[in-house]
Amino acid sequence: AEEETDYTYGCKPEDRPISDYIRFGLINLDKPAGPSSHEVTAWLKRMLNLKEAGHGGTLDPKVTGILPIALLDATKVIQALLLSGKEYICVTRLHKQTPENHVKAVLEEFQGLIYQRPPLRSSVKRRLRTRKIYHIDLLEIQDKNILFQVGCEAGTYIRKLSYDIGEALGCGAHMQELRRTRAGPLTEQDSLVTLHDVSYMWTSWQQKNDPESLKKFIKPMETALKLLPKIVIRDSAVDAICHGANLAAPGILSLETKIATNDSVVLFTQKGEAVALAKALKSTEEIQK
Repeated sequence: AEEETDYTYGCKPEDRPISDYIRFGLINLDKPAGPSSHEVTAWLKRMLNLKEAGHGGTLDPKVTGILPIALLDATKVIQALLLSGKEYICVTRLHKQTPENHVKAVLEEFQGLIYQRPPLRSSVKRRLRTRKIYHIDLLEIQDKNILFQVGCEAGTYIRKLSYDIGEALGCGAHMQELRRTRAGPLTEQDSLVTLHDVSYMWTSWQQKNDPESLKKFIKPMETALKLLPKIVIRDSAVDAICHGANLAAPGILSLETKIATNDSVVLFTQKGEAVALAKALKSTEEIQK
């Protein structure tokens, strides 16, 4: 269905006033090796003088790469990022030199569903669980070092994956270096910034009061929700949803195909503003009927 939207209320995410832009903002941060994810988030919070900030998907201190950080009210979208797929580039050290064709063959065996028990140093219970490896590609091999790219389900331990690859090869292996190159819809091409970049651009914005400096490193929180199935709702339904009401069929203007019962979905206004994360109680076909 189509309906006129009232611009008296709300606006497109990229057109929000600066105070709301920060309040519903997200930073695609390039985490350095050394500090923990919590430390980096705390530094950023202090740097921007914010009361609240949260990160999506913890990285070990030595690991670098994408660490999405949500600011103030945008911390509500972290839930969506925690469940989304990840991609990593990993350097693994084999304990014995192994032919390239043998390494390739073993890596291919790890595509699909795998069993994993979290390592000793982990924040979750060490019980056996399944995780999906979407793809695993050998990029380079040099002496005993192998460089590979892996796309995996959230909650996959790459350190444990490296160990298991070594066991399957029969020579043993350990992870030497790791970088996250994707977290859900966020990639290294999506305005990835370092802590130094943030400090420089934040100071530049304060001195010049130039909104463009701010928009170079803060993105609307909707950026984190690109990959979730979308349902666009009427303006008249927004207030009821915000007060906890269920969404009924008359409140829907459009929706994506292939939504299944119990899928996580995101409700948007016609202006592209995220209203709520929700669970679909019906499939696309049932909603259309």
